[in-house]
Amino acid sequence: MADELPSLDTESFRRQAHQVVDWMADYLARVGTLPVQPSLEPGAIRALVPSDAPEGPEPFERIVEDFERLIVPGLTHWGHPGFFAYFPANSSPPSILAEMLTATIGAQCMSWNTSPAATELEQVTMEWLRKMTGLPEAFTGVIQDTASTATLVALITARDQAVGRTGGQADGVSGLGHAPIRLPDLTVYASEEAHSSVAKGARMAGFSADRVRAIPADDAFAMRSEALAQAIAADRAAGLVPACVVATVGTTSSTGIDPVPDIADICEREKVWLHIDAAWGGSAAIVPEMRWIFAGVERADSVVFNPHKWMLVNFDCTAFFVRDTDALLRSFATSPVFLKAAYDDRVVNFRDWGIQLGRRFRALKLWFVIRTYGVQGLQAMIREHIRLGALLAGWVQEDPEFELMAPSPLALVVFRYVGREGGKTGGRDETPALEIDALNERLLAALHATGKIMLTQTRLKGKYAIRLALGHLTTTEDDVRKAWQLIKEAARKLVPGSPDPRIP
Repeated sequence: MADELPSLDTESFRRQAHQVVDWMADYLARVGTLPVQPSLEPGAIRALVPSDAPEGPEPFERIVEDFERLIVPGLTHWGHPGFFAYFPANSSPPSILAEMLTATIGAQCMSWNTSPAATELEQVTMEWLRKMTGLPEAFTGVIQDTASTATLVALITARDQAVGRTGGQADGVSGLGHAPIRLPDLTVYASEEAHSSVAKGARMAGFSADRVRAIPADDAFAMRSEALAQAIAADRAAGLVPACVVATVGTTSSTGIDPVPDIADICEREKVWLHIDAAWGGSAAIVPEMRWIFAGVERADSVVFNPHKWMLVNFDCTAFFVRDTDALLRSFATSPVFLKAAYDDRVVNFRDWGIQLGRRFRALKLWFVIRTYGVQGLQAMIREHIRLGALLAGWVQEDPEFELMAPSPLALVVFRYVGREGGKTGGRDETPALEIDALNERLLAALHATGKIMLTQTRLKGKYAIRLALGHLTTTEDDVRKAWQLIKEAARKLVPGSPDPRIP
């Protein structure tokens, strides 16, 4: 009947679930045979999907067929062995299976009372991560959805701390004092190479856009600490209130690592909140010989890195560590009557540790992954990716037609094609910069047109460059060798100045 209510048919679910799991296993086995990204015009998928929802139920088999026919061809396959774009949003079989269990349980994990096991497993797994990365016991961890959210949480906490230190009360910030202070008086500092989420988060936290300072970076694309000190001094002289410094461990464009020990000295002297954005690179700290990247991080006020980037955990799962949990709670705690529970004075309610009230059971997939591979297995994977990055960087340096654009301490290689030495492009010293930029734009488009590889672009010191980021579970040396060969072949087919319809 058209008006019949849906019911739970567990036997149909069992049969359909087996069908879906078979598809999932087949997909993981064949993803490398698919084009890494679709060749579609905007609106192509929407045109194939009915504009109105179905009035009645449709058979599951038809839905799955349409998924395979309409949706899969329109996806970018982040698990493809030729996907080297952005930073990896990784996955692995144990994480996928844990996500299935999470979806089945359907728990809303905002408080201890709403799911005690979810809260306590999150506490345990965050302690595991703290120990794995060598962070001191002073830090306490909580899972956020993304690093962007974690940075916003840090900026809001830093804002409230700065207002509290002045004995003032900012517009919209209550309970921190009596004398008014305008949020435009507060300042935030980050490297010019910092992720765009820092400036965006600062705006969302109420900082004026013209009070977010982009501190110059050195030749290794790391923040110049002396420039930071000068900027803070100038702002104080102008009557402004420095609130937060965001230091980056592994910048998006170049894997630049800011000098955290020097920055920590400045923040301690100036009483400014220090937040560490290690969204991708931070996972490397689980490898003992790579823990140097976290030098000075133990002195920060907050730290973020993403297990969903380089630790085989499905998106989304961000590890956020904070030193002063009371400061965090002053900014985010909420306890209306309808949320109160008997054990609130004895437990942690993670709804009070960030922006979201509702929370997913993210700790389960982290638990599954760490237990499945063990710390040693995860370390071995990261070591291999770093080795492959160094191998590729070496190939780039050895080839006179290419230029390595930044150091490669982790598993990101940034390069550009400069043309045949003495050939039509004239070599890297004679070729105009704009011509090399255009040449590399055409190279990236040509690579993507093959369907075999996907990279991304950036600009370093004004120069257009191509990024190749490693980090997937299935990435092998053979994959990297094939990618490098494809890059060289595509580059050498290009003629500078020739038209390409994919480049406007």
